[in-house]
Amino acid sequence: MATVYNGEVPTPSLMGFTIPLTAALGGFFGLIAGQSTGLGGLLGIASGAVAGAVIAYVLISFLSYKIGRLATIIVVGLIGVSLGGPLGLVVGLSAGAILGWCAYWLHLGRYRASLPPYATSGQVLWHNTFKFICGCIFFFLIAPIITIIPLSFNAQDFFTFTPEMLALDPAGYSLKHYQDFFTNDDWLRPMKNSLIIAPFATIISVSLGTLAAIGLSQSHVPFRRAIMAILISPMIVPLIISATGMFFFYSQMGLWMEEYLNLSKSLTGYIKVILAHAALGIPFVIITVTATLVGFDNSLTRAAANMGATPTVTFFKVQMPLILPGVISGALFAFITSFDEVVVVLFVGAAAQKTLPWQMFTGLREQISPTILAVATILVIVSIGLLATVELLRRRSERLRGLSPN
Repeated sequence: MATVYNGEVPTPSLMGFTIPLTAALGGFFGLIAGQSTGLGGLLGIASGAVAGAVIAYVLISFLSYKIGRLATIIVVGLIGVSLGGPLGLVVGLSAGAILGWCAYWLHLGRYRASLPPYATSGQVLWHNTFKFICGCIFFFLIAPIITIIPLSFNAQDFFTFTPEMLALDPAGYSLKHYQDFFTNDDWLRPMKNSLIIAPFATIISVSLGTLAAIGLSQSHVPFRRAIMAILISPMIVPLIISATGMFFFYSQMGLWMEEYLNLSKSLTGYIKVILAHAALGIPFVIITVTATLVGFDNSLTRAAANMGATPTVTFFKVQMPLILPGVISGALFAFITSFDEVVVVLFVGAAAQKTLPWQMFTGLREQISPTILAVATILVIVSIGLLATVELLRRRSERLRGLSPN
């Protein structure tokens, strides 16, 4: 059994696996440091392993949790700055935080915190291995996105880290790419188009998707599964196939609107793109609203009808307040889908409807503009904010339906 931590300095177990595993982690960091500083991989592994073992022994022998972790961060940070300058300081502080946490996490038995006391060693190993695998997958997905954020502040017109950036020299960083985005008409016009197309497409998606979800939630509707499969098919069918079909359909519709409705070619172009993006966003609305309706108490609508409420009043006064979190979540997903979409707008739209993703695609293919990195960073921040909003709404919806505690 691991030593119980009650605020006193725990007694080390040299025969356990705290020191060996911390030494292995130190060897990994040493390998990275050795390769980046020119010391060599073998020397880096050996030095890192020894440092990790010493840190683990000192922490679990003489220092309490808070003081030990702080001391590890400071010591390893000083080692990092001596080997690699400012960048080495950042890496050293991060490595020190991880090493200190790992030593105490192993020694205090916190790897068993979320498991029952009767869990076997194999179950404990698999539980933590599974969390490690999930962490690696998370890093694999997030690392490419995180990389573009510091690159967007590059003072040079490069897509790579310059020596000044690696040295954390302030001269290597600049906001000129962001300034170019907010002042260059080549970027402002596509941004304006995206802000016109995405909201209208979202409104159509929410209106049609919410009505479809409510209708399909009724048990008396025939062929519900088949209809649902057809409505969410834009999520399943490859986008290039959907874009090709939309091209032939909306091109004929555009000619009809220009000939019989006397609409301008620019206006018909916007209408075609908005309708195409609405078709892509409807499945997201249907899925989120349907998930919200799963826990909906239909006795509320029957009670409203018994008290004389019309179907319209029942919908807006009873149903909509309870399913509103799902509706807003679907609207956010539909907005993101429209705002980030590029394939369909290339097929359906024209130069007058060039959106921000289209401009980014053109910039990568033709002019290689580093402003793309600034735009990508802004879109990442906006997407994070929208997804955080979706998560808050999901939790609120669960509370309203009684699926989670307040």
